[in-house]
Amino acid sequence: MNSPKPFSHAVFDLASAWQFPRLRICECTTEQHHLFLVFSMNEHVKPVELRKAFRLVNHGPTVLLSARNGSVDNVMAVAWCCGLDIDPPKLTVVVDTIAHTRSLIESSGAFVVQVPTVAQLKLTREVGSRTLYKEPEKLRNSGVSICEMAGHDLPFVEGCSAWLACRLISEPHIQDVYDLFIAEVIAAWADDRVFRDGHWHFETAGPEWRSLHHVAGGHFYAIGEAFPTDSNGD
Repeated sequence: MNSPKPFSHAVFDLASAWQFPRLRICECTTEQHHLFLVFSMNEHVKPVELRKAFRLVNHGPTVLLSARNGSVDNVMAVAWCCGLDIDPPKLTVVVDTIAHTRSLIESSGAFVVQVPTVAQLKLTREVGSRTLYKEPEKLRNSGVSICEMAGHDLPFVEGCSAWLACRLISEPHIQDVYDLFIAEVIAAWADDRVFRDGHWHFETAGPEWRSLHHVAGGHFYAIGEAFPTDSNGD
């Protein structure tokens, strides 16, 4: 068995973060401890109860779809993402055959759905109009930064308002004929500056936190006003 290395000689696997806009789980060894350091989201990112995860996409935002297969990450913009079930939570996304991200999803069986913000409009437009097939540096050139969530070997896009880690429910006929992918949400998080206690709070957050809604031809809207009713729902 190899002798433990002193902390000063711990090797941090940041080579890929330099070559690609990606941060990885890094292993380091001290004389007393074996540690895994995880570069993850900031302190505002909180887990979302799974039975309320559908609320993260129920208002119909344009989303960022990310996937990983081996050492390859990709992110694309998706206008058609829809909640499908509550318990267990499921959703659908439409992904065209020309998308490189689709091949990563089909190979790995997993992906992340993220809700981008108005502050990420340019990023969303860039990842939706560039392709990894032709541009190996797509993510860097689009301004994407990737973080990790402990326990999930998936690429999470920094700066979003919500993240849903998804496991593909394989339906080859539906995927091939309709480009429709069904998945179970296995974990979810949101930034508590705009989503907390199971609800969006766009009306009290800054305008930069509003979600994006793509219509066509690069034309987006931001989510509008809230109109509460007398409902006693949670």
